[in-house]
Amino acid sequence: QVQLVESGGGLVQPGGSLRLSCAASGSIYRIRTMGWYRQAPGKQRELVADITSGGSTNYADSVKGRFTISRDNAKNTVYLQMNSLKPEDTAVYYCNAEGLVTNSDPVLVTLTDFSSWGQGTQVTVSS
Repeated sequence: QVQLVESGGGLVQPGGSLRLSCAASGSIYRIRTMGWYRQAPGKQRELVADITSGGSTNYADSVKGRFTISRDNAKNTVYLQMNSLKPEDTAVYYCNAEGLVTNSDPVLVTLTDFSSWGQGTQVTVSS
């Protein structure tokens, strides 16, 4: 019902920067929270940062002061600006969105909770 398309990953040297984008599409009524997670080889997926529709943000301690999450509610898009990247930031980064979708029935509108994931984008920090 909701599709997330990520872009912006790649290879960068330590100390460099990357900007990830994630656009949501579908029968979206409202997106409450959008966030970025990452999963390194052999490790569990972990929250990097998330942001509510009102702009409240939450960051993992490991990225505070280096990463900035933002969103454009009109475009249903979330961004992750990553600065001062370290080799330990290497992972597949996944976008997540949670909110409400509509059945688009003009007579009887039904709202349903959703939680969707993007396909992931690889970020590699290496010299």
